[in-house]
Amino acid sequence: MRILVIGINYWPDETGIAPFNTGRCEFLASRGHEVTVCTAPPYYPQWRVPREYRGHFVGREYRNGVTILRSWLYVPRRVTFAKRMIHETSFIMTSLLNALRTNRPDIIVVISAPLGLGLSATILSKIRRTPFVFHVEDIQPDAAADLGMMRSEALARSLYALERFIYRRAELVTTLTEGMRSRIIAKGTPEHKVALSRHWSESRLFEVPIGSATSDFRRRNKLENKFVVIHAGNMGVKQGLEVVLGAANLTRSDGDITYLFVGDGAAAPALLKQAATLSLPNVRFAGVHYGADFRDILSAGDVCLVTQRRGVADILFPSKVLTLLAAGRPIVASISPDTEVARVLEESAAALLVEPESPQLLAGAIVSLRQNPLRLCQMAALGREYALSRWSRQEALTAMEQQLLAVAARHNSNLTRKTERKGITNERLGNRFERSNRL
Repeated sequence: MRILVIGINYWPDETGIAPFNTGRCEFLASRGHEVTVCTAPPYYPQWRVPREYRGHFVGREYRNGVTILRSWLYVPRRVTFAKRMIHETSFIMTSLLNALRTNRPDIIVVISAPLGLGLSATILSKIRRTPFVFHVEDIQPDAAADLGMMRSEALARSLYALERFIYRRAELVTTLTEGMRSRIIAKGTPEHKVALSRHWSESRLFEVPIGSATSDFRRRNKLENKFVVIHAGNMGVKQGLEVVLGAANLTRSDGDITYLFVGDGAAAPALLKQAATLSLPNVRFAGVHYGADFRDILSAGDVCLVTQRRGVADILFPSKVLTLLAAGRPIVASISPDTEVARVLEESAAALLVEPESPQLLAGAIVSLRQNPLRLCQMAALGREYALSRWSRQEALTAMEQQLLAVAARHNSNLTRKTERKGITNERLGNRFERSNRL
């Protein structure tokens, strides 16, 4: 089967949805499918394009059986709502032009966000007479509205109208969790058209030692006798990471607790400035790390954090949840209790949940776990066991392939029926023409 995938993030980006987009494409290629991905140059989470990718409107690469078509996009230095709209629009336009240069696919897969890529898929689907699957990683209009980022009512109506239009045109809509699926169905999408297509846990995360005593990162950074609290991943608006600095401020007198930020993102400069303003001696920023270095940093953590702003409900499911549970990290989660993330973490028995945006409650949970090392060990083991039982890479990707094969088969069957009906109609017209000639 010839598959065209359109998504803004891909290898060599190693955080966010890029590893999952890469994993999907490379798995499909390994199964014998002809896979082309239209994507952007790497830029995330630093929001900077590496020098070797600059100055090119389009580019072509081949990796692990996948043809990678790069499309230029605008990458702002400072991310605002308006600049992000321009950023996404630039990719939607250039990736559409790039996709039009490809051979006709049997199926198109679009990864959202950006939401507007669904419009590109609709155009391509019409021109190429090919079905498309719309995969939702982030329910973008709801996220912007819930976080107060979209103040224009006209813009909000337009985005929700675009969302409904795309869901109607897609052959299948897939998403990550039952909570996100329910939201999409509640918007008027038929239930049978919305399916789950889950993320998975990287196998090497299960090799991270449970406990923090063996970490080289601890020794190199003189953290041997510290209780290390880690936030790893994107530093954006949705995470509401000011709550972590607030907790650090409340526990600054306890010299044994150290807060470590690992990663980058749009909110990182503001967090660095706030930490400096508060003169927090117990806060460190480690930047972005990948592979073995990242796993070693995770192993240094006594506790890891999952934080979300109060307005963030079932509009996304952070992949760090899978990462931390697979790595055997006890979690303190500052999140709304009525979300899929909260349900999963409660079910795993590997996390303490507190109300979001409360530094006092976050600090209290961290201090309580520091005083209970036996509970930390139990949480770590239960979290890893939970991840092993639920997030198999092979199962997730095989199920995704079966969904695509079913969509393509259904489309071909519909085309055959239409062709047959057209043939019958033409035959009847021909018979009428013959009878009229004889008369």
